[in-house]
Amino acid sequence: MTSDVRNRPQAAQDVELAIGGMTCASCAMRIERKLNKLDGVTATVNYATEKAKVSFPAGLDPATLVEQVEAAGYTATLPRPEPAEPDTAEEDPSRSLRQRLIGSLVLSVPVVVLAMVPALQFTYWQWISLTLAAPVIVWGAWPFHRAAWANLRHGAATMDTLISMGTLAAFAWSLYALLFGSAGVPGMTHPFELTIQRISGDGNIYLEVAAGVTTFILAGRYFEARSKRRAGAALRALLELGAKEVAVLRGGREVRIPVEQLAVGDRFVVRPGEKIATDGVVEDGSSAVDASMLTGESVPVEVGPGDAVTGATVNSGGRLVVRATRVGADTQLAQMAKLVEEAQTGKAAVQRLADRVSAVFVPIVIALAAGTLAFWLGAGGTVSAAFTAAVAVLIIACPCALGLATPTALLVGTGRGAQLGILIKGPEVLESTRRVDTIVLDKTGTVTTGKMALTGVHAADGVDADEVLRLAGALENASEHPIAQAIAAGARERVGELPAVEGFTNVEGLGVQGIVDGKAVLVGRTALLADWSQHLSPGLAEAKAAAEQRGGTAVAVGWDGRARAVLVVADTVKPTSAEAIRQLRGLGLTPILLTGDNRAAAEAVAAEVGIDTVIAEVLPADKVDVVKRLQDEGEVVAMVGDGVNDAAALAQADLGLAMGTGTDVAIEASDLTLVRGDLRVAADAIRLSRRTLRTIKGNLFWAFAYNVAALPLAAAGLLNPMIAGAAMAFSSVFVVSNSLRLRGFRGTTTHAGEGIARRAAEEPVAVG
Repeated sequence: MTSDVRNRPQAAQDVELAIGGMTCASCAMRIERKLNKLDGVTATVNYATEKAKVSFPAGLDPATLVEQVEAAGYTATLPRPEPAEPDTAEEDPSRSLRQRLIGSLVLSVPVVVLAMVPALQFTYWQWISLTLAAPVIVWGAWPFHRAAWANLRHGAATMDTLISMGTLAAFAWSLYALLFGSAGVPGMTHPFELTIQRISGDGNIYLEVAAGVTTFILAGRYFEARSKRRAGAALRALLELGAKEVAVLRGGREVRIPVEQLAVGDRFVVRPGEKIATDGVVEDGSSAVDASMLTGESVPVEVGPGDAVTGATVNSGGRLVVRATRVGADTQLAQMAKLVEEAQTGKAAVQRLADRVSAVFVPIVIALAAGTLAFWLGAGGTVSAAFTAAVAVLIIACPCALGLATPTALLVGTGRGAQLGILIKGPEVLESTRRVDTIVLDKTGTVTTGKMALTGVHAADGVDADEVLRLAGALENASEHPIAQAIAAGARERVGELPAVEGFTNVEGLGVQGIVDGKAVLVGRTALLADWSQHLSPGLAEAKAAAEQRGGTAVAVGWDGRARAVLVVADTVKPTSAEAIRQLRGLGLTPILLTGDNRAAAEAVAAEVGIDTVIAEVLPADKVDVVKRLQDEGEVVAMVGDGVNDAAALAQADLGLAMGTGTDVAIEASDLTLVRGDLRVAADAIRLSRRTLRTIKGNLFWAFAYNVAALPLAAAGLLNPMIAGAAMAFSSVFVVSNSLRLRGFRGTTTHAGEGIARRAAEEPVAVG
């Protein structure tokens, strides 16, 4: 059959498999290698999302892919033909780990305390320790034993193998010493001797090692599982953006139905402030539609009959009647959800350093333990002494500090980050920060405020600017249009209270008119003023052209038969953005401005903050393509954004940073969340992440170094239990102390902001 597939030219098909049973990044690599062995198959497995994206020849039965994954020792399921109803009571996959962690923690603390404090070692304390430690080693460590068995069946070794072997060896030897050695006699204590001498070992127990390591590793796995569970949250958040109900026109009447029942060709009504239910074409009415979440365009888009509108955008103005052109999976929102999912699935899984070391370390330790046993038996030593030395090798090879190395540094680093307004989602995020050399910045809401504001007043000769603002602001205050509200807010800020308006009229698509202080005032497009023979003077026309060239929106104002002024409304640059760009350059990053807004506006913003490269007028799918293109050119890309249109690009980037002031979708798709809307925090986030990563690597080095140094002593049969216990305790203390140094990290933003960030970090935007 395989040769058949190879010989026939057939179109490739794609399928996404749900993978089960993975415990570390090396599991994903093993499944990937197994699938890629099939002719014509290209597979990418993501450990974080637990999915495999597989391209295979049309003649190959997808069930073969499932069989191949199962042959590797894991589970795989094909996608269901019909989408299942969302399960609101979805079980938290980290719940089992949480239960094991809490149970193990409660049971192991007394075991560790009794072993480390000889003064507390009462008569029969060792049997109490056995009673408490046994459930931890058997039930608490069961995920590690199960994974180690799966690895053994396939000739592989990971951290799970090391943990399982070490804990079981410590437990088995302790059980032997208690039942058949001298460790079980009444009044036994661990002698506090730091002498190196050959011992039989049957008077020593290692229950605290087995219980402690299990608890520490469970803590790390639990936090990792919580992080993994959020991988699909971006998709759920995207789908939540859409409208839930829609008012469909049936027989001249409005009938409210669930949006899922909407069909292509249906006509539906969208009132001011409502979300547009699905992609369609306006048949009646005109309004301004806020599409900034989807397109990045900071200025609301004016729409009228014949104009296309997109689902999930917000109708800011008048009543619209829309004919549905795309529904369900065909809508732009659904396509964006697919982009995010593809970007997440295609993202290279980060190989854990500990797993890479374990792949080499574990076989060496097993060989060393076997060699030690054989050597002592061959040298005429007693069976007890030979087994003591061999088991000691396995016990000392299971480093207690290794379980603390990543969780403690991550805990301290993320805690300090939260105080500074930086939320780090998991250890895999940190490796990306070290290599990042290019940072792509969204414009609207990231470099700029994302809100329209009055930025300029150009009055004709002899006209008072405050008078212009008083009259135009009063008229615009009666309008719901976002640009009108920006003008009204700017006018109130500058001239105070605004007068009342009489005879207010909204002229569709052109502007507004009314009577203010006895004057017939017009505010809107130049065409509205031209209808009343009020034409812009050369000076005002020049001011209008200059404002539009810079990406602003120019609004004309006239009264008493003459054009009086041009008001400029624009999205303003955040006051801290220019400093943030300087800091990012100082970290060795090249900034690029990427936006769906028009080129003139983008270049004006870039010039103001000091960015040289601008990519403008791009759609959400194009943003992903830009990030991919940079990655193909060898760049390691960080992306900073805040909108739905940034979500897929954030997921695709090597490092995604979302502004916490933005949408939940962007936050969920990112790796780091910046709680405040201050771009300078992005530089702090990268510095903190790099320092946390250095700390983790330092911890891992010392965790392994202590054990490697002690292995020769164990192999020589000279490993005194107190020396082993002291070495393990010291390595653990060293790792924790090294991690606590991260608490001294200082951000470049003002210290006064720390309290604000700390409070903000406690709000719902703090993911998870």
